[in-house]
Amino acid sequence: MFVLSFLLRRLLQGSLIILLVTFIIFTLLRVVPGDPARLIVGGMAPDEVVAMKAKELGLDRPIPVQFVSYLGTLATGDLGTSFVRPKSGASLGGAAFDDQTREERAKVLDLILATLPMTLQLAMVALVIALLVAVPLGTAGGLYPGRWPDKLALALGSLCVSTPNFWLGIVLTLFLSVKLKFLPAIGYRGFSYTILPAIVLAVEIVPFILRTLTVSVAQVMREEFIQLAPIRGLSRSRTIFSHALGNSAIPLINLLGVQLGMLLGGVLVIEFIFDYPGLGLLTINAVLQRDFPLIQGIAIFISVMFVAINILVDLIAMTIDPRLEY
Repeated sequence: MFVLSFLLRRLLQGSLIILLVTFIIFTLLRVVPGDPARLIVGGMAPDEVVAMKAKELGLDRPIPVQFVSYLGTLATGDLGTSFVRPKSGASLGGAAFDDQTREERAKVLDLILATLPMTLQLAMVALVIALLVAVPLGTAGGLYPGRWPDKLALALGSLCVSTPNFWLGIVLTLFLSVKLKFLPAIGYRGFSYTILPAIVLAVEIVPFILRTLTVSVAQVMREEFIQLAPIRGLSRSRTIFSHALGNSAIPLINLLGVQLGMLLGGVLVIEFIFDYPGLGLLTINAVLQRDFPLIQGIAIFISVMFVAINILVDLIAMTIDPRLEY
């Protein structure tokens, strides 16, 4: 009963968040400078042609009317149709096509689903790399506060958080790809093309995991039930692995849920640097082309995934520790 109540409450909250994101994105796209109709027909086209194209795209109506119409379309599960991208080769991007009919243009949901697996692959590889680095070091830092593992974790976290991702991406490309020819860098022609951008993304995640795990483990190790473990005959290793790490995992799981959601929406720069054909590169191209339906669809899709991930993370945390209440 509690789980059902929790799910209903969180789904209602998530729906309100998604609706708010939809309204903000929809409104901002229509008030910022830049006319997609003129971009499609060309800068030298007569105003009459631009007006016809705007009417065809539904941009001539008042913004509130457009928004209500868009919500009606969303209610059917349709994220709309791209302004400029054709069905053929849609996932790779496209140019402006002045003579396209609506039937010839790609569906926004199809474009998103075509690139989403690439971004998920990149995000998961980055997360695995970050965990392999941060979990052992963060655990050691929490077990030995104030000593060299803790200082090393703090130093590594400070270094990672102060390193710009675009600079690191360029440096690693020059060193690992151009000089050593160890890893490919640009585009995608196999899994090996995921590793280099994943390393750059992992560097962004490592500081947060390190700090969260170090503080969490150190706090749990000070708890009374840990201090009494030797009296109960438990060895230090069993105390750490059976009790300390389990209780320290909840803050880490919550953090990972947030970080994974942020990764799905925060790979724009990395995918652009490495020309990685994922959701981030699709978003940048959509912004450059003023493709309103595609930008809106991506924002809504990421919002839905972010809400779903956080609900799942809360359920996992409650399963680990039933004492938690949300």
